[in-house]
Amino acid sequence: MAEVNKQRRRVLILTGIALALTLLVTARPAFHLTRTMLSDGEGFADLPPGVADDASHLNRTDVHEIWRIPKDADAAETQLAELLQRARAEQLRVSIAGARHSMGGHTIYPGGIVIDTLPFNRMELDADGETLHVQAGARWSEIIPYLDERGRSVAVMQSNNSFSVGGSISVNCHGWQYDRPPIASTVKSFRLMQADGEIVLCSRTENAELFSLVLGGYGLFGTILDIDLKTVPNERYRLEQHVVAADQSLSLFYKSVSEKSDVRMVYARLNIVPERLFEEVILNVLYADPGGDIPSRNDPGLVKLRRAIFRGSVGSDYGKELRWDAETKLQPHLSGSIVSRNQLLDEGVEVFQNRSSESTDILHEYFVPTSNIAYFVEAMQQIIPRHDVDLLNVTVRSVNEDTDTFLRYADQKMFALVMLFNQQRTDAGEQHMQAMTRELIDAVLSYGGRYYLPYRLHATTGQFQQAYPQANQFFELKRRYDPDEIFQNQFYVKYGKPRPTR
Repeated sequence: MAEVNKQRRRVLILTGIALALTLLVTARPAFHLTRTMLSDGEGFADLPPGVADDASHLNRTDVHEIWRIPKDADAAETQLAELLQRARAEQLRVSIAGARHSMGGHTIYPGGIVIDTLPFNRMELDADGETLHVQAGARWSEIIPYLDERGRSVAVMQSNNSFSVGGSISVNCHGWQYDRPPIASTVKSFRLMQADGEIVLCSRTENAELFSLVLGGYGLFGTILDIDLKTVPNERYRLEQHVVAADQSLSLFYKSVSEKSDVRMVYARLNIVPERLFEEVILNVLYADPGGDIPSRNDPGLVKLRRAIFRGSVGSDYGKELRWDAETKLQPHLSGSIVSRNQLLDEGVEVFQNRSSESTDILHEYFVPTSNIAYFVEAMQQIIPRHDVDLLNVTVRSVNEDTDTFLRYADQKMFALVMLFNQQRTDAGEQHMQAMTRELIDAVLSYGGRYYLPYRLHATTGQFQQAYPQANQFFELKRRYDPDEIFQNQFYVKYGKPRPTR
């Protein structure tokens, strides 16, 4: 009996030790995530009338008017032409806004008229299912469910669904879609209302120069009314994930992937834990997997937990370590390896969006020729830690050469590095961000690359001209098509050298 009691005590002691160790291991992450959830903001208050801003929350600007375009196409075209006539008569400038996810005042002109395109969102799929006719204000969050019901999907778009289609083609976005150029390659045609109220059809064969200028033209040539977009079938995908040392692995990995015909989407995520900055990378490859049912589009996917893990990395080295562990060890088991194309694309920025009134999250994006990716990553390892900034994410994608747009960023096959930083909404925060941005731009330019234009206007005029040597001609053509410079925004004011208003 004594021996039985002794054995029982031993089991109880070992169980207690195991429970204590389990609590020690889980208590800190549980406390960290709970604290993150409790401190998470509720969202953003509505702006007062006559005030515009964008996703940066740093461009709060008084404007003359925010004009919502009517949903009805005939009424919209008539009233829009009247609005442009009034703007010319009153010497007002006009800017064009969709979901306002650019960050440099690209949708705002001080004292100007802002055209809100979001109500203009009707769509129709052609009988053959290959072409979507869609009004410019439609968001991808509206387009994806519509296509999903019809077995189709978006050919090229960003990694989130919160943006408008007109805004997406105006910045010539790209995404995880493998072996594809930017979205301009999927645009068959669009109708544009120019500054004089005339509506023109633009395609690769009709008004071809204007077609190339408007795609990636940041709303400076007119108001896009509707677009004909190529679509692709919705598919079932199988996710494979690999965690490897960075070094040369990105180039080698993408080279090996290029030899496989069933690859559909590819992206990589660099380790941002400060003591191991960029030393490791998660490589995610999605293969076509036709051997089963296509998963439902609206799988919630542990949104609250994923948000807490991401937001918990703000200002916390421990949070960044926890997030890396979760993404490399836990997430593949929780989220599963089988998804649909539409399921993958149908996620909004609100899942990770900053809700704080004191800070904001700022995007950067840099394009570098594939042969120089390792050199630019090494430069990033030196530059970013020197500045007082909080890096939250670096995603790496590939993008093919763009042959459609005038102000192109991909004049060859490129790697795109998408970075997200948390920044305080203070003058000091803005100064730190500007200093680091200019240093990163110098680095990417030295390796034959470019930076992306929809974000903060921190590049010097010289850096902009070096990155986009066609810019002067671009702005000359803008003034030829819009001689009164009706369409303006803060991007144009800084780099386009508009004539002074009379």
